[in-house]
Amino acid sequence: MRDNRLVNLSFAILTSIILALSSCVQKSSQKTIIVKLDVGSLDSVQTVGIRGEDKPLSWDYDMELKPAVKDSLYTVVFSLVTGYKFTEVKFTVNGQFELQEKDNRRILFRDLDTTIYEAIFDINSK
Repeated sequence: MRDNRLVNLSFAILTSIILALSSCVQKSSQKTIIVKLDVGSLDSVQTVGIRGEDKPLSWDYDMELKPAVKDSLYTVVFSLVTGYKFTEVKFTVNGQFELQEKDNRRILFRDLDTTIYEAIFDINSK
C-alpha cells in the first residue's frame, strides 16, 4: 500500500513538472521585418548591413541592405520564426558597427505578421 502511494506521488510530481515546463514554451510564428535605414548624414557609403541573433541574421556577417535612395535610404526585407516579441540588431556601414559598447537596437514585433522598422544610423558611435 505504501509503495502505491509513493508511485502515485512520484507520478503526480512528474506530471506537474512536465505541465509546468510545457506551459513555458511560447508559440512560434513567422515575422516579416521591413527595415529602412537612413544613412544620409554619412559620407562615402559603400556597404550597409544589419546583424543580429535570430536567423537569417548573424552577428558574424552582414545581411546587406539595398539602396532605395542612393547614399541616403537603404532597405531590406527578411522573415524569421520566433516565439519572442522582439529581436536585437545593430547596423553596419562600410563594415563598421554602430553603437559600439552600447546596447543593441530592439525591433519590437507588431501583433500583425509584418513590422516596419525605421532607423537613423548612429554616427556618433562609429
